[in-house]
Formats: sequence, C-alpha cells, structure tokens
Amino acid sequence: MTPESSSSAEAEKVVKKEHCENHAECMKLIQMVLDGEAGSEEIEHVRQNLGKCLPCSNGYNLQKALKEALQFRVEHKPVPQNLADCIKSKIHALEK
Repeated sequence: MTPESSSSAEAEKVVKKEHCENHAECMKLIQMVLDGEAGSEEIEHVRQNLGKCLPCSNGYNLQKALKEALQFRVEHKPVPQNLADCIKSKIHALEK
C-alpha cells in the first residue's frame, strides 16, 4: 500500500459488525475453506464476509492459527500394516 492510498483507505475503512447471526454456518464455511474443500463461490463468500464481520474474522484467524500449529506439531507416522488389516477386516465385517 502506498502512502497516498493509505489516507484514502483510512477514509473508506469498513466498520465490522460485532455480532454474526449465522456464526455456526459461517464457521462451517470457514473450516471448508481452510481444509481446501470449498468451491470458488464459497471462498468468495467467506472472503467478503471476513471483511464485514468481526466474529467471523476472529474465528477464521483462530482456526487458521490452530491448523498451522497442528500441522507443525503433528508427527506423521505410518500405520503398522497389521493394524490397518485389522481395521479393514472389522469394517468388512460390519458391511455384511
């Protein structure tokens, strides 16, 4: 952002609403976006909403930080083959 646009940005600063009527639904969409499961329309809806809604913006920032922290901390280990086979056999038994 250039200094010239900074003053115009200040004048056009959007006041975010402090209460979200659909917070649970918004958080589901936000989670879909963060998980890479959202379509382009959903992504655009979330992007626009984050610019207007403080609870959704805060929720997005928190969920994003948690996801990043977990990805950094979680150690990926392969599942032992005997455990995978056992789980598969129990699933097949349930299907019968």
